Amino acid sequence: MTDEGEAPLLAAGLTWDRMPVGGVFRTSARTITETDLVNFVALGGFTEPLFYDAGHAKAGGYSGRLVPGGLVYMFAEGLVLQTNALHGTGLALVHLDFDIAEPTYVGDTLHVVVRTIESRPSSKPGRGVVTSRCSIRNQRGEEVAVYRPVRLIRGADFAETGA
Repeated sequence: MTDEGEAPLLAAGLTWDRMPVGGVFRTSARTITETDLVNFVALGGFTEPLFYDAGHAKAGGYSGRLVPGGLVYMFAEGLVLQTNALHGTGLALVHLDFDIAEPTYVGDTLHVVVRTIESRPSSKPGRGVVTSRCSIRNQRGEEVAVYRPVRLIRGADFAETGA
């Protein structure tokens, strides 16, 4: 064991050059609860009856307590970050596309399958641009949404600049 100043970082993220095209990983899973929905709707001001009126959602053809796409994305991105794949190496989220394929309901358990679809050096040394396809899947393995983040990621040769 080393002293605190020499202690290694337990969870170091991947540099862009360690994210090859075709690389894939899966996150752990998390179940969306009624409390999650209520807190998100209140915090974000999502005052759409689809999200707080079960009768309104049922009249629209939905079979349960519908979860907003924003909450689905938030859970998915949290699951990706919990893998530590970007811990200390992520520099910026540059762009994001998000598509919803199927409804997500309270009680659904989500996980994410992340596949690198582009990985290249950026215009500045020590950095790269990585595009991923993040497939959000429920407990039945059904793809409920997909997002494609474009991120600026440190490279193995990254040098910190002084402020």
